[in-house]
Amino acid sequence: MSPAQPASALPVSESAAPPVSAPPAQPMPAPTPPAQPMPASPAPTVAEPLAPSATEPVPPDPVAPAQAGPLTPAVTEPESPVSVPPVAQAEPLAPAVASPAPPAPTPPISAAPAPTPPAPTPPISAAPGQPVSAPPVSAPSAQPASAASAPAVSTPVGQGPPTAGERHERAQEQRSPEQRSPEQRGPEQRGPESRDVDRTSAAQGDPEQVLAAYRWRLDPETLREVVEAPEEFRTIRRRLTEKLGAAVDNRSRARLLSLRAVVSRLLGELDDALADGRLALTYAEATGELRRTAVAQARLAHVLRWRGEFVEADRLFAEANSTELPDRLRAALHEHAGRSCYDQGRLMEACHHFERALDLRGDGDPELQARIRLSLDSVAQRVAETGFGPYPRSRDEVLERDRPPVPARDGDLWGFADPDGDMAIAAEYAEAQAFREGLAWVRRPETERWSLVDLAGATVLGPSYPVVRPFSDGLAWVSDGASGWVAIDAVGEVVVPHGFADVRPFHHGVAVVRREGWGAVDRNGRIVVPTRYHGFATVLADGRYVDGFTDEGLAVVDVAGRRGVVDRTGKVLVPPAHPALVIHPVAFLVDDGTGHWGALDRRGEPLIEPVHRDRDEVVAEIERLLVDTHPVL
Repeated sequence: MSPAQPASALPVSESAAPPVSAPPAQPMPAPTPPAQPMPASPAPTVAEPLAPSATEPVPPDPVAPAQAGPLTPAVTEPESPVSVPPVAQAEPLAPAVASPAPPAPTPPISAAPAPTPPAPTPPISAAPGQPVSAPPVSAPSAQPASAASAPAVSTPVGQGPPTAGERHERAQEQRSPEQRSPEQRGPEQRGPESRDVDRTSAAQGDPEQVLAAYRWRLDPETLREVVEAPEEFRTIRRRLTEKLGAAVDNRSRARLLSLRAVVSRLLGELDDALADGRLALTYAEATGELRRTAVAQARLAHVLRWRGEFVEADRLFAEANSTELPDRLRAALHEHAGRSCYDQGRLMEACHHFERALDLRGDGDPELQARIRLSLDSVAQRVAETGFGPYPRSRDEVLERDRPPVPARDGDLWGFADPDGDMAIAAEYAEAQAFREGLAWVRRPETERWSLVDLAGATVLGPSYPVVRPFSDGLAWVSDGASGWVAIDAVGEVVVPHGFADVRPFHHGVAVVRREGWGAVDRNGRIVVPTRYHGFATVLADGRYVDGFTDEGLAVVDVAGRRGVVDRTGKVLVPPAHPALVIHPVAFLVDDGTGHWGALDRRGEPLIEPVHRDRDEVVAEIERLLVDTHPVL
């Protein structure tokens, strides 16, 4: 039986407009007065973004109202929801110092939460299946709703301030099994008398806390989690459904639905898990947040793995595993991708994933080491019975990306050859560029202007421009050599007509451009980052250089040798005041000009004082502050 879908579980666009089912100016009271919420801090939930110290200031939590139908992305100003009680906010605390103590866990609530508001007048009026319009990556400024205090943590840019429950999960996930109290340890780490606490927690505590506290025992034959108390998990699912009834923003719905998919999967109710997982991914993608989307993709992929739908499962695991994510999450993604390969008999590929997980986190995670050891023992036993199976696939093969023909020379002219080396497109061009997004620029010997051809060699656009660049995000920069660069689409229509002096490829809808200075433009030709900077110098903590914006929508800008950070909406997160600045997956590493390094959080607030001699010491300090040691996937 599928879990009840609350009326508020439909995708929404996080817009500043009030819900369509209520008057725009005044909140509508619930038809039946619900029980008053407890005056204590809000019910904790499982946090997905990892965060540093509990001593870091946090702005109040926004509660975005629901909006029906697809909307044009816009910077949002949160309003109070129509039919739910206000969300308690956190008061700012003092900034963290170089070595703060781990945050203290918030104990589970011992009483059942207040019933959710009844559904006669739901805050959402969009029909199921309505497309969701993704808002910009940068989060709206928060407006206080109440004055309750909660542990404070940092919030990655573009994700908005965490809820009190998310902060609690971050604190819980950071603590090692030895640091956790018996109530916080997983069933296999406690004695029989302590496991009874789990059932009490499931019935009375927050369901997300209960899930975060579990440390699963794996079946050595199937490499699947073992569920020893199904009724306990049905209780957890029921309580997740109750929380979902009061969720009105895309972030909360993505988190709660994907966690409910996890529980349904563990109970073997895979149809329900699949429905929740797909809807959760829709909500996550609507937030525009890299990490939230990756977690939703991984949870859906895990359901698909259990259903035996390995092609889509493997693709989702590969798509989720961005190099810009924290190593802890990337290690978990490789571990689960390895288990999927194990199920398929792709044992060499499984070993590669397990090895990669150890490379990322093996030295600092004994629990990961134990799980990988068990997995490799299972692989060895199966290899003895069936062999290693197929040769490992490349990432492009997993993502089902076709390998286009590549430029190849035949005599004095250029054509395109297939992966076997045979000429797929005849050699009749003086010059040829590589295919990008199914299109390639070519120039015939009789002209100085470039034409556009498709994968079959058919001409899409005749000789048009003397200077061209490859397609990216559906657009290509071209120039007539006199009036600067403009962007055209695949049929040759000019989309961005400004005529810039220099340009970079579009990436996630934004391209870096130069006019009087450097800035950025979106796909509609709108200047989103003013062209006033001296340059873009985006460097990641692993040493890689990014030409413009990261996948998360961040870029390092330069003004007279001083570095700062902007997001793809133009919001200045860190003013250009630092001699050196590097983007870490959860922070910004900065040099104070005297050779000492520290760190800022994703709001630009001090996180680690600049007292370290090099970046590696700061990265090590951040590792001690990170809290998503065990992502619930």
